[in-house]
Amino acid sequence: MPMPLLEVRELTKTYIRGGGLLSRSGEEETRAVNSISLDIFPGETLGLVGESGCGKTTLGRMLLRLIEPTSGTIRFDGRSVLNASGAELRRLRRNMQIVFQDPFASLNPRMRVFDMVREPWIIHAGAGDEANRSGDHRHRATELLSAVGLEESALNRYPHEFSGGQRQRIGIARALALKPRFVVLDEPVSALDVSVGAQIVNLLAKLQREFGLTYLFISHSMPIVRYLSTRIAVMRKGKIVEIGDAVQVTSVPQHEYTKALIAATPEVAAF
Repeated sequence: MPMPLLEVRELTKTYIRGGGLLSRSGEEETRAVNSISLDIFPGETLGLVGESGCGKTTLGRMLLRLIEPTSGTIRFDGRSVLNASGAELRRLRRNMQIVFQDPFASLNPRMRVFDMVREPWIIHAGAGDEANRSGDHRHRATELLSAVGLEESALNRYPHEFSGGQRQRIGIARALALKPRFVVLDEPVSALDVSVGAQIVNLLAKLQREFGLTYLFISHSMPIVRYLSTRIAVMRKGKIVEIGDAVQVTSVPQHEYTKALIAATPEVAAF
């Protein structure tokens, strides 16, 4: 068994709102993520599935420290993510990226595609990236667009000039700019129609093979998670209620909630 790329232990996120009656201070506490522990291994796709509001996105963003957890530990390649700061945190974030759910909201409408794709190289300038050493940002950006199925001409255009599927491809290209090892895919096809979503899922599978990526794939769709994932974690009300091999979880589910998710989801044809 290989060593985990990402180790999560007792990760918790609690939100507090004033005026409630559930805490000693008179404030209402909502535990969005409740003491989650899991490992993600190099080269795999861990599918995280559950209904809306169960804490999936909160968990995914905490792994990248886009949201600070209330308690727990996160280790990436043996290094603490939560204790990192300054240069160490910058190095970690080169290896940990995210593709957001809404491909339009995640792109700056005032920036051309070229500027958005090269922005990570500018932010991380001097970190040894090939594109920074050579200064040939446009060449590298063209390669990235080609990898996600877009033409070089897209570099000079703005987000509103593209379809939803094309915008998501741009978001994926931007996430891959720094050659990360781990990518959080936060419901990357839920805002797209079925046929376009299938194309994006197949693209993600191809890119994983080509770039040697490790994914956390967040979704509420069990058929899509089953298609793309190596293992599946089922989340309900802030907790992981079942985790295991994708075939095992979907064929012989152990938890009643997993069974209910599968029963409530229509079968879809293979992508």
